[in-house]
Amino acid sequence: MRNSTMVLATAAALLGAALAGAGVVVYSGVYDVSATSQHLQPVYSLLETTMHRSVRWRARHIATPPLDDAGRLVRGAALFRDHCVQCHGAPGVAQADIGKSMQPAPGPLVDAMQRWRPREIYWITRHGIKMSGMPAWQFRLDEEALWDVAAFVQQLPSLSPQAYAQATAKADAAPGRAQAVAPNYTGDAERGRLALAMHACQACHTIPGITSSSPNVGPPLQGLAGRSLIAGKLANTQDNLVLWIRQPKIVKPLTAMPDMGVREGDARDMAAYLATLR
Repeated sequence: MRNSTMVLATAAALLGAALAGAGVVVYSGVYDVSATSQHLQPVYSLLETTMHRSVRWRARHIATPPLDDAGRLVRGAALFRDHCVQCHGAPGVAQADIGKSMQPAPGPLVDAMQRWRPREIYWITRHGIKMSGMPAWQFRLDEEALWDVAAFVQQLPSLSPQAYAQATAKADAAPGRAQAVAPNYTGDAERGRLALAMHACQACHTIPGITSSSPNVGPPLQGLAGRSLIAGKLANTQDNLVLWIRQPKIVKPLTAMPDMGVREGDARDMAAYLATLR
């Protein structure tokens, strides 16, 4: 019994020391968060391993559709060119300045298939990777477009700079397909909470249920469902809220609220979540 007590006391003391050390690091400001100060290699390797394991676990049951269709590859080339090259580069094409400067660096995807299966590339493209700068594209690209990107990334290792240039030359700009919205669709509140976060609404607004630094740019959205007017002009209905989210300049031409390019279905999901904020 005495030995067990000593073990517990020692464990508690070690835990307390670890928490105290973490507190010193956090509150003293001694840790350098600048992008010009890289992670130590053990820290980087730990984060990289954690990310790989997380992606593989979450993507393990995803069924991969046929990816060798010529049309899919052409569309994937256009999407890769328009959305991926600036951070990842391509055969014979350097990353843009924003990609070069990010930490951790978003490496080239020419060797991606040595480390990832197509379903994992799809999962990363769809969901993004937190604290890495990799965005979640599911609110900007539809399912087919996400697989188009995975299909093209699968082909990258076989493309010379000349072949890559030819592939993208064939591809017209390929924006995401129009989002089909069922008649009388009233929205999915939980998906709307995620859509608000993925459109960076929390960068300007404090929104209950969404992690943020509590900004003071736009008004807080707590209690929005109980307000009678939207933007001081429109009756607070779902249709009007969808209009405000998608086309704020139409409602109020001088508003600082930007057009975020929100699709109708996503806006209805957002409105459904905002309707819960009483």
